[in-house]
Amino acid sequence: MSITFRKVWKGFWEPILRLPIFQWIIAILMAVSIWFVYFTSRLRIKNIEVFRKYRRKPAIFVFWHGRSMMLSPIVAMRGMRSYAVASRHKDGRMMAKLQRLFGLRSISGSTSDGGISVLRQGVRVLRQGGYSVCISPDGPGGPSLRVQDGALYFAKMSGAPIIPVCFSASRAQLQKRWDRYLVALPFGTITCNVGNPVFVDRKATPQEFEAARKSLEDFMVRQMREMDAEFGLAPAEQGQTARRFKDEMRAAKAAKKNAKKARRVKK
Repeated sequence: MSITFRKVWKGFWEPILRLPIFQWIIAILMAVSIWFVYFTSRLRIKNIEVFRKYRRKPAIFVFWHGRSMMLSPIVAMRGMRSYAVASRHKDGRMMAKLQRLFGLRSISGSTSDGGISVLRQGVRVLRQGGYSVCISPDGPGGPSLRVQDGALYFAKMSGAPIIPVCFSASRAQLQKRWDRYLVALPFGTITCNVGNPVFVDRKATPQEFEAARKSLEDFMVRQMREMDAEFGLAPAEQGQTARRFKDEMRAAKAAKKNAKKARRVKK
């Protein structure tokens, strides 16, 4: 059995990255980088009146998993009081620490891990008033750009509105990941689009619930793609999952390796 450098490196770093102290160090470095981008960029916010109205009221702010980076300083600078849903995976725990640095409290879990607990905590926060809930409806592992039911259940059970938010940037790097995570770069223009509130009736039938989910999904996809088109960014794939993306990357790597071996044999 061959031991690759990647396996050795992964085996060395993974236990370290589980330690809270190292997660805090990484979170602080990330926060400093994000603030640097924020303060060196021009910012345009569309429909900011909606944000101002609901920043300290019960509301569910939704955003795609790959579009979270610059939303943190935007909401922090405008005094938003909110809880953010973060997964229980080590990456999620580190993101929870990062969110804390921007003034956001955390609810641990996801639709696939601790979903009932997340729903209960989120509804309790919304019913108490004074705080909103932030959630990426296609996280933590996809399918990308697909709205899962969690945010709509929050809205249905609490009566709070769903508010779709997205950002894009003129100087950006789309990472090679399932969610095409957008990393904004300094000295560019950042746009933020705040959608109008969407309410889900507490007595909504399954058909009405699904219609509301599909309508929200269509709006959020259109919202993001129109913003990206302004800066000439390639559209992200809809329906991709973290697992399938990894499998595709492994398959592509294996095919490339086999092709290289075949060329050597021919020589």
